[in-house]
Amino acid sequence: MASAINSPSVKPTERLKAPSLRQRIVLSGTLLLLLIVLAQSVAAWLTLDQMEEDLIDQILDQQIEYSIELSRRSVEFSPPNTPDMQLYRIAPGANTANVPARLAALPIGNHEIHDAGRELHIAVRQDGDHRFILTYDVEEHETRLRTLGIGMLVSAIALSAAFLVIILFLSKQLTAHLAELARQVEHKTTTEQFALPGMDREILAVAQALDRYAEQHQRSLERERNFTADISHELRTPLTSIRTDAELLATLPDLGTAARQRALGIIATVDRVNRLTSSLLLLAREIQPTLLEDVRLAQALREVWPPLLAQHGRNATLAIRLPEATVVRCDPALLALVLRNLLENALRHDASGKLDCRLAGNRLITSDHGPGFTADELLRLFEDGQRGKSLTGHGLGLAIVQHVCNASGWGLTAANGPDGGAEIHIDFGATLTRP
Repeated sequence: MASAINSPSVKPTERLKAPSLRQRIVLSGTLLLLLIVLAQSVAAWLTLDQMEEDLIDQILDQQIEYSIELSRRSVEFSPPNTPDMQLYRIAPGANTANVPARLAALPIGNHEIHDAGRELHIAVRQDGDHRFILTYDVEEHETRLRTLGIGMLVSAIALSAAFLVIILFLSKQLTAHLAELARQVEHKTTTEQFALPGMDREILAVAQALDRYAEQHQRSLERERNFTADISHELRTPLTSIRTDAELLATLPDLGTAARQRALGIIATVDRVNRLTSSLLLLAREIQPTLLEDVRLAQALREVWPPLLAQHGRNATLAIRLPEATVVRCDPALLALVLRNLLENALRHDASGKLDCRLAGNRLITSDHGPGFTADELLRLFEDGQRGKSLTGHGLGLAIVQHVCNASGWGLTAANGPDGGAEIHIDFGATLTRP
């Protein structure tokens, strides 16, 4: 299998993977709010828990003091005995069988124990010879705290969800101008301005900076195009004069063989310089297909091949392995330019005199039997003026092919063939119709 290397130019449809600013704003804001709400909820719950503990101690103190006071006034003492509160009074020498040993061993003061899954708060007091032990089951308080905690948690989640919706809306509003600015940069025309009314101050500053950069870039590009066009135009007149004189010189009947060969060499050199200036002029312009027709690809290859052989003075064959009815919807002049440069590049580097053009899907593959590409050449092959050490010529042929392919919506890649040699792939995409 051939290892294909894509053109280094980035296609407009390619996007770098990057984190979303909007998502980061939403997640950061929601997480911050959730942490704040949870911290406040925990602090409030701890405060309420402490207040419940103080309330329980207050109830215990008041009840046991009241019971002790009643026991002093009345011989017929009736201690509290309810599902959540029970009082034990232990007289000197009295039978303590009805008092749990764990309670009887508690010292004077307030205590908290857990018994059979229940939380009991206990107050132990000494009044003369009598000991009073009051137990209080605080399940009602615990249930109230749990209910309150669940309510606070649900409120925190609901508040965070509401904040999430709000911050999603606000972040969309904040990033809408950025998204619109990115769309403008991608689809900018020569007259469209990035800075628009209604932009936020920060976005407006970026848009104005882009406007200034675009204006400077456009001026620089125009200067380069005008310079290249002027140079190309200025070269054509003296080159035409030199070629004419060389042609007249070559037709003189008494001219020697060596001198005639030199005259023909001058003509060939002038032709190469003319092609170079044409290439420079073509690269300086914005190529756009002007006339779309259905062109038979095999016929187009056969038409550009003979002039190339005559130009290079070589004996070589071109194997065209594709159906005759294969059609490309394109500008015929641009297609001819692409095919000519591809075949000329292959012919220049081929060592066997046998070139090959075949179809693989929607891709036209042009291959030769030359030295192939180095890894460095594959990385920079389609840059203007790029050529490897083994390459000759002015190095603009493949750059022109890339230029035309971009304008026509075609893909361009390069690879080394499985059996050696170089391969250039043109993906015609939907513009190609197979029989």
